[in-house]
Amino acid sequence: MRKHLVTLLALLLASTLSLGASAQMFDNLVRWETSQSNDANGIVTLTYTATIQAGWHIYGVDLPKDGPTVTTADFSESRGIKALTGLTPDRKPATTYDPNFAMDLTTFDGKVTFTQKVQILDPTNFVIKGDLIWQACNDETCTPPDRHSFTYGPKDLKTAVTSVPATEIEEGGVQPTEEPAPEAVSAVSAADDGALYESVESELRAYGDKNFTSPDTSLLKIFLLGFLGGLVALFTPCVWPIIPMTVSFFMHRSKSKKSALRDAIIYGLSIVVIYVALGLLVTGIFGASALNELSTNAIFNIFLFLLLVVFSISFFGAFEITLPSSWTNRVSTNASTSSGLLSIFFMAFTLVLVSFSCTGPIIGTLLVQAAAEGNILGPTLGMLGFALALALPFTLFAIFPNWLQSMPKSGGWLNSVKVVLAFIELALSLKFLSVADLAYGWHILDRETFVSLWIAISFLLGLYLLGIIRFPADDKKESVSWFGTLLATIVFAFGIYMVPGLWGAPLKAISAFAPPLTTQDFNLYDSEVHAKFDDYEAGMAYAKREGKPVIIDFSGYGCVNCRKMEASVWTDPTVKDILDNDFVLITLIVDDKTHLAQPLEVTETNGDHRTLKTVGERWSFFQRTKFGSNAQPFYVMLDNAGHPLAASYGFDEDVDKYITWLRSGLQTYKSRQ
Repeated sequence: MRKHLVTLLALLLASTLSLGASAQMFDNLVRWETSQSNDANGIVTLTYTATIQAGWHIYGVDLPKDGPTVTTADFSESRGIKALTGLTPDRKPATTYDPNFAMDLTTFDGKVTFTQKVQILDPTNFVIKGDLIWQACNDETCTPPDRHSFTYGPKDLKTAVTSVPATEIEEGGVQPTEEPAPEAVSAVSAADDGALYESVESELRAYGDKNFTSPDTSLLKIFLLGFLGGLVALFTPCVWPIIPMTVSFFMHRSKSKKSALRDAIIYGLSIVVIYVALGLLVTGIFGASALNELSTNAIFNIFLFLLLVVFSISFFGAFEITLPSSWTNRVSTNASTSSGLLSIFFMAFTLVLVSFSCTGPIIGTLLVQAAAEGNILGPTLGMLGFALALALPFTLFAIFPNWLQSMPKSGGWLNSVKVVLAFIELALSLKFLSVADLAYGWHILDRETFVSLWIAISFLLGLYLLGIIRFPADDKKESVSWFGTLLATIVFAFGIYMVPGLWGAPLKAISAFAPPLTTQDFNLYDSEVHAKFDDYEAGMAYAKREGKPVIIDFSGYGCVNCRKMEASVWTDPTVKDILDNDFVLITLIVDDKTHLAQPLEVTETNGDHRTLKTVGERWSFFQRTKFGSNAQPFYVMLDNAGHPLAASYGFDEDVDKYITWLRSGLQTYKSRQ
């Protein structure tokens, strides 16, 4: 009867698991080209062209407070000039909801050109020395703020300057900015122990660090989610009854078992072709970047929330969503009048249209998830996985026709699957409403409200599985099977598990869906981990005196995955005890915009020279040059000489794995002592 619900719920729970991503090194995300032109009056037009890697974006020139780094130009080291305008882009930026900062932001992708005008005040002794400052992000992570330097002087002018505004010189004269202090260091630090800053990339490689070999798991995740979605679709009233009818049809119409097998395989391949074509069509119409923007757009998320609610109501039995009957009739007619391979293809097309009322919600959610990955192959691979799972039983039953006799008959249990899906769709719809709520700041779905609704949905689902709640299409049952009782117990337990979240418990199992803890009004949870130091040298000196190893936590104010690790891993009692008592934790914020006491002149690994002016730039440069990474979160354990104790650790919410990693570092540290 309802034994298939066990498979269904297991698949749905498995589909919520995220594949961990190790820290990666992102290079050449934005390439800048600068040029200048001037007139005889000393007005210089500066042109900056940014070419941005696909899937990434930079931000506009006017952003809300506490957001990402504004794209701007810094002329603090120039002299004899005056800025007349700010940066002016050649096109209007896109305004989208940014999940990294939980707010609407203006962004540029692809290629964009900015112009800016400055006035020369001293034609013979001016220096236009500027830094373009920007930050690159995608939908999952951000790099630290970066700079591109440029310098122009009198020899670079294309037109001789014959006059300058005399009022500017009389009123203020040339206003040169203060030169960097002569004692400015030529490395990240003037610390006595230079070994603390030496590169340890080779040592990390020796530990088999995945930082250098991490594959892109997003496409694999999309394919697996598509495959799981196809398996779920099989156990719906629109698909399950068709399986035996279709296989029996092939067996009877074919002259031999071999030809029946061939037709069934072609039928399955036709289903794959149709759904893959749908994925290609969606990508071709909108493009990967447009789909990516839609997936994080607040208005689109409201639409998706309402759509999933409508699908849920339909699954509850209030009405049935079907495609126009003329479509189905036309395709069915073509299937009956055609012959050979073409007739099999039209039969597969008929299945796609007839099953839409059940598969539509699953496909729609899958396409949005695929688009959110920002990869042009995402929708296609998602549909490939979905179609393979959907076509699999037709081929298997054709190969083993005796299985049809043991196949559960259609009945009330199929409607039970549909209703269970309705509850799950209703719960998932709240995630999309949450995105819009965070974007607009409505605060109608703060964390405790979200958790309360999920608790209510869980208990209603449990009551349905016990037969206490029934819907019009459900069969009358005198008793509840032990399968239903077991599932109800699991669902009730899940609802009870979420109850402490009303008081601030982290709820690791739903951290990917629930709003952030910062939206929780009533929070009694006080087991967070706090770093002892936010300065590398001070922390290393303290650790050396105490005889303890160090954990460097490269983090960021706008790093969502950092917050997830802090909420789901660091709050574990064992992890907290180890971090507080066995290590010295140093958190370095790579997007900290606090200005350094004095600029630091540094040399990049590629030989380029640059000036570090903020605390975040310093720690970002340190992370790149010592560890060969610029992604966050990034955790590395060091001994008191600055050498790694194990491979680095990126975003992975497996607590046991994190504990094993910590203990391996402690063991290595003790052995070195």
